[in-house]
Amino acid sequence: MTPPLFIAVTVPCTIAARLAALGGGIPGGRQVPAENIHITLRYLGEIETMLADEICEALFTVSHSSFMLKVSGVGFFGKRRDPRLLYAGVRPHDELVMLHHKVESLLLQLRVRPRERKYHPHITLARLKGASPHRIGDFVTANNLLESPPFEIRSFALHESHRRSDGSHYRMVQEYALDNCAEGLCIVEP
Repeated sequence: MTPPLFIAVTVPCTIAARLAALGGGIPGGRQVPAENIHITLRYLGEIETMLADEICEALFTVSHSSFMLKVSGVGFFGKRRDPRLLYAGVRPHDELVMLHHKVESLLLQLRVRPRERKYHPHITLARLKGASPHRIGDFVTANNLLESPPFEIRSFALHESHRRSDGSHYRMVQEYALDNCAEGLCIVEP
């Protein structure tokens, strides 16, 4: 079995640093560090190594043009009285959703079970456990007009997640260029 795997696009470092700082302003929240800021296309979890290798190779066949995104607004998942996750939204997300559907379609061909929940593109800022719902509501209201400059998405990547005492650490396994997906951008060796 592999460590937990996920497919994601990367957020530029300057924007990731700003978002990480924003996520650190929540009492009762566990902030996502800048190096872990990303937009998940598909979480795979722990899977058989042979299937992971097939997925890693098959993702080279995903063909999609690069596109522009920007961070837009904040929100939370969970109930109003029990918020679980603080996130930043992304817009426009039509191209991102199309890329997600292409990845999902490829995974279905490889007999990977589809996700049951609808895809909701977002950037996780903090995981909330015991955070005051009132403070979360105030935070969302105060930051709802958050916007970043537009940035270009030129690639997506397959990542491993490793849990450590100081939180999760992500390792890029393979990066896939948009526009010309016949060549990977880099392979990170263990």
